[in-house]
Amino acid sequence: MNGDKIHGATPIISVRSLWKVFGKKPQTALEKPYISQTRADIQEELGLVVALRNVSFEVYPGETFVVMGLSGSGKSTLVRCLIGLIEVTSGEISVDGDNVPDLDARDLREFRRSKIAMVFQNFGLLPHKNVLDNAAFGLEVKGLSKEERHLKAREILNKVGLSGWENANQSELSGGMQQRVGLARALAVDPDILLMDEPFSGLDPLIRRQMREELSLLQTEIQKTIIFITHDLDEAITIGDRIAIMRDGEIIQIGTPKEIITQPSDDFVKEFTQGISKTKVIDIKHVVSDPDVFFTSNDSHETVRAKMDHANTDYAIGIDPESQYLGILCRDQLDAALDSTITIDSLVDPNILSVLPDTTLEEALSFLNNQNLPIPVVDDKNAFIGVATQPDLLKVIANDY
Repeated sequence: MNGDKIHGATPIISVRSLWKVFGKKPQTALEKPYISQTRADIQEELGLVVALRNVSFEVYPGETFVVMGLSGSGKSTLVRCLIGLIEVTSGEISVDGDNVPDLDARDLREFRRSKIAMVFQNFGLLPHKNVLDNAAFGLEVKGLSKEERHLKAREILNKVGLSGWENANQSELSGGMQQRVGLARALAVDPDILLMDEPFSGLDPLIRRQMREELSLLQTEIQKTIIFITHDLDEAITIGDRIAIMRDGEIIQIGTPKEIITQPSDDFVKEFTQGISKTKVIDIKHVVSDPDVFFTSNDSHETVRAKMDHANTDYAIGIDPESQYLGILCRDQLDAALDSTITIDSLVDPNILSVLPDTTLEEALSFLNNQNLPIPVVDDKNAFIGVATQPDLLKVIANDY
């Protein structure tokens, strides 16, 4: 999902002016003059801890919304408020039309059972159950028959890459595999919303990177609404459609990964993001340019060679009358063609790969390692857009945009 899809959509989650204050008489913190004081001053003067301060945001269907911040920023308290585990001091939490703070105990249980599922950092698997029964546990709670829940659980286990492990016990699984079981259990009940509370933080770095890549791929298929909690910015920009950065119980900035990295709202966000290369979030479409030479399938060898000579370049881009990309032709291939009757478009190099305009510059760098030519950029219908040249890409890298 991207910002274009968000525009004009109706949010599935809407949080408005949310406060959570711990201590006796918490409402006092919302009164004058305390409401305008800092978190530290309120704690010193009133003995109250402001965990969430006037938090507002919206999450849209199919969006992966990442909430990130350092320890003590309020993100864990926010999670507990979203699912009604702790009572809010003030504010609204609307989930698909229901205001969570207003739900009674019975409605709250039904809300948790039907609309939202959680994936925890510590996996939360039942040690006496095998993989299949752990994945099917939520369906068992819902009252589905053993046959029905096993059928659904097998389907979801296959989606998360655990087909063949149905009868394995927890002790036989790696950390990454245990987290896949936890994810399968959440998905099996087909919730509207997945709430993932630092699910990968207990994993080794390599497995962690693999898991977030797999989650991104899985999300393109399942299109669930995901709220993902993390303290890792690299993880946030890899997974999130939008990111909310929290500090001292407040949301400091909400934006796409690109907006967070390239347009930090204050010095805190700027410092927080300074270790992240902008090549991770800048799309290649921002550095494309027109090639010096085009050719069509009707051009002769001599015509294309003359165009290359005139432009002092060693390549040409082929397009058809409808601007469809045909390929890239190198001078070496043209000069090696002894038979001038061979059509010019049959000489294009099939090993030169094209990319879509939303390919990140980081991803594009891998192409530079494999081909010593500009990178052709095409849309999803193969219409030619432009090329990204090595000098342009290297300039961005050198300046980190």
